Amino acid sequence: MTLSKNTNGAHRHSVDDNQASLACKEARSVMGIRNEHTIASNCAISGRGYWSGKDVRVTCCPAPAGTGIVLVRSDLPGEPECPANTHFATGVSFRTNLANGPAKFEMVEHLLAAFAGLEIDNCRVEISSEELPGLDGSSLPYVEALQEAGLVIQAAASQPLIIRDSFRTEHGGGYIDVSPTTQGEAAYEYHLDYGPDSAIREQSFRCVPTPHTFARQVASARTFVTADQALQLRQSGVASHVTHQDLLVISDEGPVDNEYRFRNECARHKTLDLIGDLSLAGVTLIGQFSSVRGGHQLNGMVAVRLAELAQQQQRNQRANQTIGLQQRRAA
Repeated sequence: MTLSKNTNGAHRHSVDDNQASLACKEARSVMGIRNEHTIASNCAISGRGYWSGKDVRVTCCPAPAGTGIVLVRSDLPGEPECPANTHFATGVSFRTNLANGPAKFEMVEHLLAAFAGLEIDNCRVEISSEELPGLDGSSLPYVEALQEAGLVIQAAASQPLIIRDSFRTEHGGGYIDVSPTTQGEAAYEYHLDYGPDSAIREQSFRCVPTPHTFARQVASARTFVTADQALQLRQSGVASHVTHQDLLVISDEGPVDNEYRFRNECARHKTLDLIGDLSLAGVTLIGQFSSVRGGHQLNGMVAVRLAELAQQQQRNQRANQTIGLQQRRAA
């Protein structure tokens, strides 16, 4: 793995480097932690929002360790900010939104999935409109831009949440099972089943994402709707500018004027959404996350539970450190 040192003592490398992925995986399996990362230089992506049709530019900028992912409305006076965490998140039909006062953002999950999949912890994201661009319906354009920007390994250690106990969260006919793992990594699984009458057949996908595997196996999976859903949206005056090349529109015969990138592309995209939405917990996840018919609202509920567990874990760690210090002083 080729590394170059930057001015603050961190190191830069390409985020799709196989050796880097293996090194990160090995570090997690031993310690359950890794170093935080940011990008080495600015990168920008432009496109149109699915819902608004407005042109928008997204500029990703390096950020210091401990910053997290912070979204900024560069088009508004004072450039108001919104941290990407559960305190500011709202999962609605078809997308995940964030809001902190005037700093409102729609359809953030594909960008957040790119950050989580590439293990980028700290970034300032300047956005010129409320809705992020739909692009091709996947995270791939974000991933390619971030890979081109390069990755910087920072001195601070990431904050892991190691799942100790299993739990299930249910909503709207779907559920997510969260359970421990002995592998020191996060595993995501999605089972899609809309019933025998759906144009989208039953399918599943499972992955243990590293930057390399996320970029190759998950990032390019696209947003999808059935042909009936697309017709309903158009009749209601929503997304009338969106073409069959901007996402997958699926009829009984398959994609309309398009082709699948994977046999189970729909389940892969749902996994992408799951990764992006759960990243709102704000920690490095160590556990197994299995969703059956889940969507953004359910994902958001689980992210809140994970954030609460992370806060409790941090309180326990501080208490144990205090007890240990007292014991050493008394010895």
